[in-house]
Amino acid sequence: MKTILTAAVLAVCATPVAAGPIERACLGSDRPGATRGLCACIQQAADLTLSQGDQRRAVRFFVEPHEAQVVRQSDRASDAEFWQRYKRFGKTAEAYCG
Repeated sequence: MKTILTAAVLAVCATPVAAGPIERACLGSDRPGATRGLCACIQQAADLTLSQGDQRRAVRFFVEPHEAQVVRQSDRASDAEFWQRYKRFGKTAEAYCG
């Protein structure tokens, strides 16, 4: 019984935590310095400041950086609200991840 319990604990501890959408986009980007540690930190900042929907939307900025400019300059209220949340995420990531 003790062997089974030990094996179960080791299996749970050895299971990698799934990366979030921001972390995956960061790791998949061609930006220099996009390390696993930095991208994980940025994901943690995203988890603190952005909803899952906002995170999925922000992933597009990694794929198409011009999309951020389009959203920032948009006249739509929903885009302006998202942009405020995104800026808060950026400031949090900068403070949290250095």
